[in-house]
Amino acid sequence: MDRRSVLTTAVGAVALGAAAQIPASAASPASAAAGAPAADAGLVTRFNVISDIQGDLADLDVALKDLSAVNPRSSGIAVAGDITPRGYDFEYAEVTRAFAKHTLPRTAWAIGNHEFYVPKWADPDTLAQSTWPNGTTEDSLFKSFYTFAGRNKVYAEHDFGGIPVLAIGTEKYMHYHDSALWDEVWLSDEQFAWLEDRLRYWQGRRRPVMVVTHHPLPNTVSGSRNKLYLKDYLQADRLLALLGRHRDAFLFCGHTHWDLNLSDWYVRRVVPGTANPEGFNVVNTGAIQTGWTDNGTGGEVTVPGTFNQGLQVDVYRDRVVVRARDFAKSAWIKQITVPLHTTI
Repeated sequence: MDRRSVLTTAVGAVALGAAAQIPASAASPASAAAGAPAADAGLVTRFNVISDIQGDLADLDVALKDLSAVNPRSSGIAVAGDITPRGYDFEYAEVTRAFAKHTLPRTAWAIGNHEFYVPKWADPDTLAQSTWPNGTTEDSLFKSFYTFAGRNKVYAEHDFGGIPVLAIGTEKYMHYHDSALWDEVWLSDEQFAWLEDRLRYWQGRRRPVMVVTHHPLPNTVSGSRNKLYLKDYLQADRLLALLGRHRDAFLFCGHTHWDLNLSDWYVRRVVPGTANPEGFNVVNTGAIQTGWTDNGTGGEVTVPGTFNQGLQVDVYRDRVVVRARDFAKSAWIKQITVPLHTTI
């Protein structure tokens, strides 16, 4: 299987059905292997993004130690979903305790599909998918997330050193509403209106907007052209059309566990009809938990012992530098520099 979604050259994007994308090598004039951090002249803020903890508390501890050492003044950590393996309250509590072991900045939590897996279990030790939902209500799953995240909605805005970070996510677990569906993402009209308002507001104030979500949008970063993920969003076109109008929007997404060493870890996604021929920025977050890959039949199999990755995001007055990090090796993987349309 060809894992490259890089189908363009440095002179332009090739259409992908109703959309186009520009690979990291063509998206900006500065894309290179990561070395020493860029000079801090003009630095506005620096924060981190991780995803897909899924109960791997040992690797989480390694990641938190490493990012604390490399970025001790981080203004925040965004977690792009799959915080827990199943969504039990005691699993959320374990993540809370793991974070409490470190001196860390504020955290922006996005909800993932693994937060809805309690109904597959009769009890924490007994898998019982044939009797789904095993007495678990949809409302209880959202309440567990809200209690953990300290809010009463899936979507929320956070301030990381003067830069807005917007967490978005599904407001329904679809199998409760349609027996043919499972982990698909559904956003309400209210969430769309909120996101549109916040993007417009921050564009008017000359700020890039960082949007954090769990699932990748189709035909964007690594893995998003795989049949496992192409239909994750029930309103993909609507979300693409909204984000596609904003050149300085950055979408960070996890879920696939695909390696940040891949060339399409970052792309610019061009959405036709949005009057923005340069597209918006999409970045794969990597994963804390061991990765997944397609087993050739549409299922997922574990890739042993190869993943513990995440991001550092440096926002300058005129550019954003996104740096991929291997936490286990305490090493930078690569980076991309994206010039901003307007100076902060």
